[in-house]
Amino acid sequence: MPENSSASVTRRDLLSLIGATAGGTALYMAMTELGFARDSDYAGPIKLSGAPKGASVLILGAGVAGLVAALELSQAGYSVQVLEYNNRVGGRNWTLRGGDRFTELGGLTQECKFDADLYLNPGPWRIPYHHRALLDYCGRLGVALEPFVQVNYNAMLHAKDSFGGKPRRYREVIADFNGYVAELLSKAVNQHQLDKAITKQDTEILLEALTAWGALDKDHRYVTGLDSSNRRGFKKDPGGGLDAFPVPSEPMGLSELLNSRLWQVFAAGMVNRYEFQTSLFQPVGGMDMISKGFNKEVGKFVRLNSKVTSIHQDQSGVTVTYEDTVQGGPAQTAHADWCLCTIPLSVLSQIDIQVGPKMKAAIDAVPYEASTKIGLQFKRKFWEEDEAIFGGISFSDLPIQVIGYPQHGVASGGKGVLLGAYAFGPSAFEWTALSPEDRVKKALEYGRQIHPQYDTEFENGIAVGWHRVPWTLGCAGAWTDETREKHYKNLCAIDGRILLAGEHASYLPAWQEGAVLSSLDAIKRLHQRVVTG
Repeated sequence: MPENSSASVTRRDLLSLIGATAGGTALYMAMTELGFARDSDYAGPIKLSGAPKGASVLILGAGVAGLVAALELSQAGYSVQVLEYNNRVGGRNWTLRGGDRFTELGGLTQECKFDADLYLNPGPWRIPYHHRALLDYCGRLGVALEPFVQVNYNAMLHAKDSFGGKPRRYREVIADFNGYVAELLSKAVNQHQLDKAITKQDTEILLEALTAWGALDKDHRYVTGLDSSNRRGFKKDPGGGLDAFPVPSEPMGLSELLNSRLWQVFAAGMVNRYEFQTSLFQPVGGMDMISKGFNKEVGKFVRLNSKVTSIHQDQSGVTVTYEDTVQGGPAQTAHADWCLCTIPLSVLSQIDIQVGPKMKAAIDAVPYEASTKIGLQFKRKFWEEDEAIFGGISFSDLPIQVIGYPQHGVASGGKGVLLGAYAFGPSAFEWTALSPEDRVKKALEYGRQIHPQYDTEFENGIAVGWHRVPWTLGCAGAWTDETREKHYKNLCAIDGRILLAGEHASYLPAWQEGAVLSSLDAIKRLHQRVVTG
């Protein structure tokens, strides 16, 4: 080990290392129980047949769930109408480009000033490979996809109080972490601490595996050398000609590595959790290419700028009252035999809706997560030109939490937009306590601690606090195991002539796949009810 890590390792340190190694799996299991990390159960396009002639469905909300329902129900022969609060379809499937404007709660209006071909996805920004339903719709709608880089070994991990406040490369941290864990486990094996658990032959194989996994030397130590540098990078990279020989880099000290807590990024599943495992994708040109694809098919059924104010039902159908948010005027009504409501529960709970006490209690039981995203445009892609970071994410314990590097236009030069902050929880509320201008300034203040080029390269920025977006009041439904047990089935049940759909009515909250699967399940059950009477 390097000299500065020669201090004895406490049991707490060792448990932290071993526990962190198993942390990704443990976290995944826990999240599965809570309904946050399940595989998509999509089995192919839905088949609806036998719809009664003239049967009508009113869909509230033209987000992904509403668009899926509009497409499938209209193709099945239903008469479909969609009411949408915004002046566009897509809901949280949203991309901000130059010239776009939006107003948040409190009346603050921002205008996006990004250059042409640059954009920010303030909502969803990636699609896991196992989100089969959404990927299937991308194929059916002709939405081109490209890779999304979740894990970039050359991106940064940053702890403000460690390593002099300087960021470290992800490859350095994970190589050193794995190396020290392998060394500690090798010592336990060599000291016969595992004799009761494994055979002598297994011990020999385990030592061989640990040596290869941790890049240990022949004495099972993690030290400065070519093997460790092949994982963490070299002080001087291999070259050509007379000066070609590489110079190994020196690992971080174990104690400083532990205390920096940089290992939490991979131990807590931020890079290895099921949803983030490769391959991941993004639509070419922005996430809203998906909603634009849907719009080509079902846009004729959508009435934009329509704010729903009440939802009433009786034995003959459902009547919805709404206001035109642009033209104003008296309240208007829409009527249909059935109603599929995809309005976020954070908003729906404030609308007069005539449903039974069980569904109403379920609607009121689910709070929404707060999050803030900040996009920053720079004169040049310094992260590529200066630091060889092509896509991926850097993590920090500063309030910005992450910096996301654009995946499109890689290595093409020119300007670029970084995701300069992506904050959740209390931190998100702290961000939106500031004006939009001050949010951008703060993002620059924090971000320059990782990328000093911020000072000379910044041009403009925009900040979206989801809990201040009027049409959703949060980024996603926040279920607990208790609320799911008590309210989930009631939320998804058909109440008279009304049923609900959206990511909040799924076991994949915050993901578009959850919205798609929820919608498909809802319209399948609705169709069965209509057909069977």
